[in-house]
Amino acid sequence: MRQPVWFQGRVLAVFVGAFLALVGTATAQTWPTRPVKLILPYAPGGATDVMARPWVEKLTQAYGHPFVIDNRGGASGAIGTEAAARSAPDGYTFLFTPGATLTILPQLRKVNYDPRKDLTPVARVGDLVCGFVILSSLNINNIKELVAYAKANPGKLAYGSAGLATYSHMRVEMLKVRAGIDILHVPYRGSADALNDLLSGNVHMMNEINVLPHVRSGKLKLLNINYSTRHPDFPEVQTLTEQGYPDADLSIQYSIQAPAGTSKDIINALNRKVVEIAKTPEMIARMQSINVVVPVQTPEEIAATQAHEYAENGKLIAEAKISMD
Repeated sequence: MRQPVWFQGRVLAVFVGAFLALVGTATAQTWPTRPVKLILPYAPGGATDVMARPWVEKLTQAYGHPFVIDNRGGASGAIGTEAAARSAPDGYTFLFTPGATLTILPQLRKVNYDPRKDLTPVARVGDLVCGFVILSSLNINNIKELVAYAKANPGKLAYGSAGLATYSHMRVEMLKVRAGIDILHVPYRGSADALNDLLSGNVHMMNEINVLPHVRSGKLKLLNINYSTRHPDFPEVQTLTEQGYPDADLSIQYSIQAPAGTSKDIINALNRKVVEIAKTPEMIARMQSINVVVPVQTPEEIAATQAHEYAENGKLIAEAKISMD
């Protein structure tokens, strides 16, 4: 008996869906077959670059094909992020970025990408465990003393960040709002440039992981930890919450993102590999050595986290009257 047209169409759709699923699974099983590029939206030498290099090494070893870094700094991360968003969704170009390019920057300036439509979360690759540091010569030892100094000397302290609309920028704006203080924000092209000016005394403060070796040498003083727990290498330094500012923290989260349309099988396969690597004692130690921890999340959980951050950062931007002008 001849089946009706609608029935034939439904059967065809089922077969096509099953075929595409098989193709996707087969693609994920054989992927990658050539080098994979990770676009970093900041200049070499900064926190993003420092964090990406262990991942590039381990993913290259795991897959037997090179994972390579492509630094595309500029425009507070917009240039590199747009390049990744506009790349072919073939599983050979990804974005390695802090959440600032996804949850802060698009709310402060016009960008040629929509992080919620043009990019898809793949894996969470690390959270920075760091805090505000200041030149030791200023004899400021904690956040309470910093706030007192800033109130007595409004606008005298200069704070260097990795650029406008970065997490390090937002951290000082959050503290300024919560503590009611005036600190001059000086944006740089990346945290490496900011650190050079900090060490030469052109600015007084920063909040990045690349400053911590200079805390150990005594050049800089670590005032607090911006994280839920203390830093294992500086157990005597209290968190910002412990020092009386429970609503003044911003976690700095990094993730790998894929151009929208990338195979879900490839995304899930890469997520599983990142989680597998992150749980190894060697990678835990490597990350700790650069002041990073790696929370495990699925792509769906990362998307939910980003949505929450987008909303919370929007509130801070409005409250602090932050602009790119």
